[in-house]
Parts: sequence; structure tokens; C-alpha cells
Amino acid sequence: MSSLAQRDGQAIQLVGFDGDDTLWKSEDYYRAAEADFEAILAGYLDLGDSRMQQHLLAVERRNLKVFGYGAKGMTLSMIETAIELTQARIAAHDIQRIVEIGRATLQHPVDVIAGVREAVGAIAAEYQVVLITKGDLFHQEQKIEQSGLADLFPRVEVVSEKDSRTYARVLGEFGLPAQQFAMIGNSLRSDVEPVLAIGGWGIYTPYAVTWAHEQEHGVAADEPRMREVPDAAGWPAAVQALDALARRQG
Repeated sequence: MSSLAQRDGQAIQLVGFDGDDTLWKSEDYYRAAEADFEAILAGYLDLGDSRMQQHLLAVERRNLKVFGYGAKGMTLSMIETAIELTQARIAAHDIQRIVEIGRATLQHPVDVIAGVREAVGAIAAEYQVVLITKGDLFHQEQKIEQSGLADLFPRVEVVSEKDSRTYARVLGEFGLPAQQFAMIGNSLRSDVEPVLAIGGWGIYTPYAVTWAHEQEHGVAADEPRMREVPDAAGWPAAVQALDALARRQG
């Protein structure tokens, strides 16, 4: 890809956006799926403690390098967890119920978060933008199409992992140094920390619920290259603030 055309007067030339739980709701549906899964296992186990949730999280983490992120990997991990915790006693019809949980999660409606379209549009009017979302390619493409936001993004990147190497690759394709890039997302682990690590900027907007895996990070609360804003309405001003700081430091 050719280098990104530089815009005069801007230290930040490109703003990236996460998809799940930043532009549209996602984790709510995974939490509902876990509750349905727990209801199935209640027929086999005493769920008075958090053993099921802990075991499922451990299996999901173990399987990330094999199945990747998303509902398909979650479903396979649920089946594996059910077999292990019930010592293979789980009935075939209950395994089928778990498959249906996964199917329903893949088919959930795409509910764009309030204020997102206006905020992305305002930023896109001043800066070049890219959507960088993580997960199953087919499912993410469906979400992007159904969100009605595709027209705002000249380029979309669906990646299997969000780490410093991935961001460096994407920025390399734009011909852009990390110091000219800011990323907006709900995950410090995936959207902010790896961008800061390569010299970029981050805007963090927490979502109401967050997967335990994404809660592990090493970002300090007073990180100077990051801004935390409560909702999408604050994104344009946060980008402007980081851009001004980047110009002063430049």
C-alpha cells in the first residue's frame, strides 16, 4: 500500500478504531452465552463456586492460539470444558444445546453504541481513519456490514491478535511512524498498551462489561500518552488534545 498522504498541521495523521464494545455491543452477548452454558452444566455439577467460569476461561486462553478469538472458539471451548468438568458424562443433546448457544452468539444483532457514528464522523472529517478489529474474519465482516458504519472507514483491518507486531505491520503498510497514530478502544490490553509500546497514542473508553482476559494489562492510570473518556462523545476532543500534545513534543 502507498504511504498515507500527510495532512498539514497535524502531528497525529491516522486514528484507529476498535470494533467490539467500542463501536458496537458485543460482550453482553458473550455473557448471556456463558449464563446459558452454566445453566446446562447445572444439570451435572454443583455450581455453587466459580469453578465453571474459571475452567472455561483457562480453556479459552489455552485455545486462543488454535481457534483464535470469537464465538466459534468460545463454543469449542465450552464443549471441551463441559466434557472435562462432567468427566465425559454430558449427553449429546446437551452438547447440541451448546452448539446452538454458539450459533445464537454468531447471529446476534449488531447494536451500535450511542454517539458512535457522530463521533467517528467528526474525527474522519479532520483525520484519516482506519477500523482495526480482532476476531473471526467472517463474523467481523458481518458485524461491520450490519453496523452501517462501513462508509466511514476507507480501510478495515480484521486481525487475529492485537499486539505491537500487528500494529507495527498495519502502520508499516500505511508508511506511517507510530508517533503519528492514535488508537481508540475499550481494551487497555489490546487497543492501548501495544500502541503505546511502539510509540503511539491511546484513547480508552471502558465498556460496561469486559472479558477477564482483556482486563490484564500494564498501563498506568496516569499514562501521559493516553486519555480516558467515558463515551464516544469525548473522542473528538481527546484526539485533538493528544494531537496538540504530540505537536508540542515534536
